[in-house]
Amino acid sequence: MALIKPFRALRPVQEIVKQVAAPPYDVMSVAEARSMVEGNPLSFLHVSRPEIDLPVDTDPHEETVYRKGQDNLEGFVARKTLVQDQEERYYIYRQKMGSVIQTGLVACASVDDYQSGLIKKHELTRADKEEDRVRHIDYLDANDEPVFYVYRNSPVINDLIARQTGSTPLYDFTTEDAVDHTVWAVTDVAVIRLIGEEFARIETLYVADGHHRSAAASRVRDLRKAANPNHSGSEEYNFFLTVIFPDNEMNVMAYNRAVKDLNGYTIAEFMARVGKKFDITPVSESVTPAQRHDFGMYLLGKWYSLTPKQALVDEDDAVGRLDVSILQDHLLSPILGVRNPRTDQRIHFVGGSRGTEELVRLVDNGEFQVSFSLYPTSIDELMSLADAGKIMPPKSTWFEPKLLSGLFLHRLS
Repeated sequence: MALIKPFRALRPVQEIVKQVAAPPYDVMSVAEARSMVEGNPLSFLHVSRPEIDLPVDTDPHEETVYRKGQDNLEGFVARKTLVQDQEERYYIYRQKMGSVIQTGLVACASVDDYQSGLIKKHELTRADKEEDRVRHIDYLDANDEPVFYVYRNSPVINDLIARQTGSTPLYDFTTEDAVDHTVWAVTDVAVIRLIGEEFARIETLYVADGHHRSAAASRVRDLRKAANPNHSGSEEYNFFLTVIFPDNEMNVMAYNRAVKDLNGYTIAEFMARVGKKFDITPVSESVTPAQRHDFGMYLLGKWYSLTPKQALVDEDDAVGRLDVSILQDHLLSPILGVRNPRTDQRIHFVGGSRGTEELVRLVDNGEFQVSFSLYPTSIDELMSLADAGKIMPPKSTWFEPKLLSGLFLHRLS
């Protein structure tokens, strides 16, 4: 059963929360991060992307980068930009993006649950990214960005959380992307106990977004356990920062693809090979697929609708029937030569609200030659595959709105 615990958040003072809060570290380039912090010394990007405060040619994996993040965090604490709560609490974090509203519980999850498989994964991690997060967390001595987890909807938990949102929020602000962010603190000891008891009834938590941060938290725990002869299992490093949402509130968006070249084929040769696997229909406007197994393709200034030929899809294959798998297994790999999308530098992934406009831009500016739009993978598909111990292809899901960084930190010691 899921073990969660309240914690003493290190968080921004209310008056400056909007200046501190920042997008997650991995949704922007270094250049974009440098631009975002211009004129804002309070941005949490100074902690989550500390290379922005070092020379442009700095390798982001140099030790100086991790030390800079550590220094910047200590500076935020010394100047009381971030202040730690005195009592352990849960927090409630609500995001509103248009008609999408998702309300999650900010808590600490158990490394033991992650290592035992009670917290289920659906993606593999990359060794370099995992190592980067291990060093980042270890130098900061804190989880500075929460992992995005999902649980199967519980009316009892939903009611418990909803009742806490009637109080005055700690934070309530709107970011430039028109997303509303509201945070409440759960301070009543009886309610804190009830929330923990109800989550203990939840059989499984699912990693929605944050596989590298989860794996890194697990490795940091093992490092600290090995270095602590008095390890008891109750130390803060045995837990890591999460926001946990019910599955019925999840907004999963498409994760589209663009490829730099046609793998040596002419346009005619490429189209002929695609036509053997997919029915191709030229269309006059951009294609945002409206159902499973429909795809859009943008090539040489024109849009096409692609539908896989019937024999291509095996609905009994839990992984193979995913749209991301169909595109990968029958077009990207055999035709375009993208054998391993986790490592191939010829493929680019476009998630979320950037939509088909970004696919057009990437091709029209000459950087990529062809792009593809997909129908979103569902949260049910994600959980079913995780339950079966299956691994999804990389970049199968894009969750939006994203959790902001800098609203909560969990200190490990």
